Amino acid sequence: MIKDAVIIGAGASGLMCAIEAGRRGRSVVVIDHAPRVGSKIRVSGGGRCNFTNLNISADHYLSQNRHFCKSALSRYSSEDFIRLLKKHRLSFHEKQGGQLFCEVSASAIIRMLETECRQAGVEFQLNRRIKRVTNEKIFTVETEGGPTAAASLVIATGGLSYPGLGASDFGLRTAERFGIKVIPPRPGLVPLTFEGRDLRLFKALSGVSINAEVSCGTASFRGAVLFTHRGMSGPAILQISSHWLPGSILTINLLPELDAHALLLSSRQSRQEVRNFLSQYLPARFSQKWCEQYAKTGPLCRLTEKELKEMAESLSAWQVRPAGTEGYGSAEVTVGGIDTNEVSSRSMEAKKVSGLFFIGEALDVTGHLGGYNLHWAWASGHAAGQVV
Repeated sequence: MIKDAVIIGAGASGLMCAIEAGRRGRSVVVIDHAPRVGSKIRVSGGGRCNFTNLNISADHYLSQNRHFCKSALSRYSSEDFIRLLKKHRLSFHEKQGGQLFCEVSASAIIRMLETECRQAGVEFQLNRRIKRVTNEKIFTVETEGGPTAAASLVIATGGLSYPGLGASDFGLRTAERFGIKVIPPRPGLVPLTFEGRDLRLFKALSGVSINAEVSCGTASFRGAVLFTHRGMSGPAILQISSHWLPGSILTINLLPELDAHALLLSSRQSRQEVRNFLSQYLPARFSQKWCEQYAKTGPLCRLTEKELKEMAESLSAWQVRPAGTEGYGSAEVTVGGIDTNEVSSRSMEAKKVSGLFFIGEALDVTGHLGGYNLHWAWASGHAAGQVV
């Protein structure tokens, strides 16, 4: 029997697509290599699932085609997913920046999606390795359990992050096999690593966190910067990492709420040591180590106007050059992926191959930290589910 749609990938986007297609009376099969559905959902938000954000808009997404995500996002809002939670009587709470988390656990979200799939008549083939995908008038997916044929094929296999959960480049390889362009992928929302003098400093500061503004090119994020034994992490660093390219320099404003030059000038008669003075505004351990590397020693009153200006510039525009990232093993998302210029923004269908759809993280659409990536999974899955 030929199905209406076969979906490869039982993650957030694949499950949403299956639910929407099943509700329309379509016969749907979801195939996944894992023994359970929703592996990445299960670990998201520290197990509490940051399932969406109240501030969903295209401005929170990175893509070479920045307009692509607008259509799907406009047709599936955070309120739409909230209504689904309320239908299943799942409680949630809001955190800073409009982030919404499940009150109980991410497993509750997965159970909700599984229930919706059952009610929509969706069939699952789990723990199945895919041997081959062909397209001869209809799509055929061959697994150890035999072939499954369908009029539509949906690739919902995600990106390369979380390799321990089975992430692979299957979706990208499938796209290339069908002649569809792929933007080279790289880790996103990932800690950055350093070498040399910077690494020695950061190791000595491991565990220290500061509130800063971090910039790279035209992108800028404000938030916590955490020093680690390998370099830098924390929300502001994870955010900027999606924009960082090898060789690029980060500019860090250590006193984002203050005018560093005015602050130093107003205290230029102080007999306080520079590091002690800065400890009023920055963690003492950080002030001491940073001053050893980047500032003059001695009391403030002995610094010349030129020295005060130079220190102010270092405080407001401290420049560091990462050596790399911690890779996909520590990354929350993948930047890059299937070129969105090759895909319909309304249906997620490949322009070159009728009946072939790409959704979720496999596409070159990467959200900011804070529930945006899961929401893209819901929105893109919903868009494709209305068509397959």
